[in-house]
Amino acid sequence: MPRLLPLTLFDLDHTLLEGDSDVLWCEFLMDRGILDRAEFEPRNRRMERDYRAGTVSPLGFCEFYVATLQGRSHVEWEPLRREFLETVIAPRIGPVAHDLVARHRDAGDLVVLSTATNRFLTELTAAHLGIANLIATECEIGDDRRFTGRVAGTLNMREGKVARLHEWLALQRIELHECDSTLYSDSINDLPLLQAVRRPIAVNPDIRLATEAADRGWTVLHLHKLL
Repeated sequence: MPRLLPLTLFDLDHTLLEGDSDVLWCEFLMDRGILDRAEFEPRNRRMERDYRAGTVSPLGFCEFYVATLQGRSHVEWEPLRREFLETVIAPRIGPVAHDLVARHRDAGDLVVLSTATNRFLTELTAAHLGIANLIATECEIGDDRRFTGRVAGTLNMREGKVARLHEWLALQRIELHECDSTLYSDSINDLPLLQAVRRPIAVNPDIRLATEAADRGWTVLHLHKLL
């Protein structure tokens, strides 16, 4: 029997990162006056609550946050994006998270960061973690090279994470059944992908995922408590 390819997938928000990239990005923009706090903060909190409850639609969730980029180009956002990584994101990824990623990478695993957050916000985070492969929600870019505020392609959320993984593996000429696959995730929203891999690991699980993990006998890891 041929040896299975070790494939390790990591969710980002509340898994490797203490917090949610999208919510933190909005807080960052409100602090700088780019988003109006009085108008936007209640909507941001409601969206965060609905996501964690698993009640928001993938399109509603992804476009809510991608819309914050609307009207500016990649180049125009770049200084703020780098400041966001350095001042907000990097301090929230602890040494235990870095060590976990490094252990799989150094073992020769094919390591992938898979997140519902858009690529523009998370590609620097993936590089900071030393993860070369990123599957994320894609942003639509207009003819003027500015973000339109809409998403593009299959959303990398819920069942979309499974579809996008299969698409990405196909580009590598790999099929999922050929992989000894592991997923680390905190969220009930990742249940379809957790069910698709050989080794699902619930990390800092929300209440609904903790219940699923207990019922199914999945490994549970409280990563941030190890700091």
